[in-house]
Amino acid sequence: MLRTETKTRARALQLLYAWEVRGKPPIQRVAGDILGWSGRWPAHFDAAEHKATAISLAVAKLDEEISEAADNWRLDRIGVIERNILRLALHEMDEAEVPPRVTISEAVRLAVWFAGPQAPSFVNGVLDGLAHERGQL
Repeated sequence: MLRTETKTRARALQLLYAWEVRGKPPIQRVAGDILGWSGRWPAHFDAAEHKATAISLAVAKLDEEISEAADNWRLDRIGVIERNILRLALHEMDEAEVPPRVTISEAVRLAVWFAGPQAPSFVNGVLDGLAHERGQL
């Protein structure tokens, strides 16, 4: 059985993916469209919407840090899923409510579930480097 926090992260990632591929409209609009399609408010959606909104508002800062940490990768070359997993994890590291090792582990788990076979090691490497650079590990 998955923990509530893991489900919330997965929902936030789904919102962020939809937000980005639709041209970055307000997260509330994306969430409303999802509600319209599904006919009901999915479990953990309020917390996920809150998390995705905070990330969308801080995206420029998050993207700058990711760009600096992703050696030899331009941000636009990083897949949409991977990019949003990194944003989500970096935001959690900024919030410091969850230990960095847990944040990285959860990000890798999301990469296993939603991204390609090379994504987990890429996500792990970028986040591990950022955590060390920040003195969090």
